[in-house]
Amino acid sequence: MSDFDQIKKDVEDIKQRNKNVETDKAWERSYVRRVVLMVFTYLILSLYMLAIEIPRPWLNSIIPTVGFLLSTLSLPWFRRMWEKYFYNK
Repeated sequence: MSDFDQIKKDVEDIKQRNKNVETDKAWERSYVRRVVLMVFTYLILSLYMLAIEIPRPWLNSIIPTVGFLLSTLSLPWFRRMWEKYFYNK
């Protein structure tokens, strides 16, 4: 393989890696991901509360699920603060 072919392959590899990173970032920020996580959180908490016989588990699971939603919505703000005040490039 010539140097030119190797450079061309390396550039294509970098482009593919960048595409994967962009896709991962988009998924991390997507509302679909947040909704899916909320649904799973709600179901798991509800089933757990049902198993340990907490009264009205389907209603009582809403509060921790909303807390989870609020924490995911505030994470970008905390990240910006971390980058601004703590992350040294």
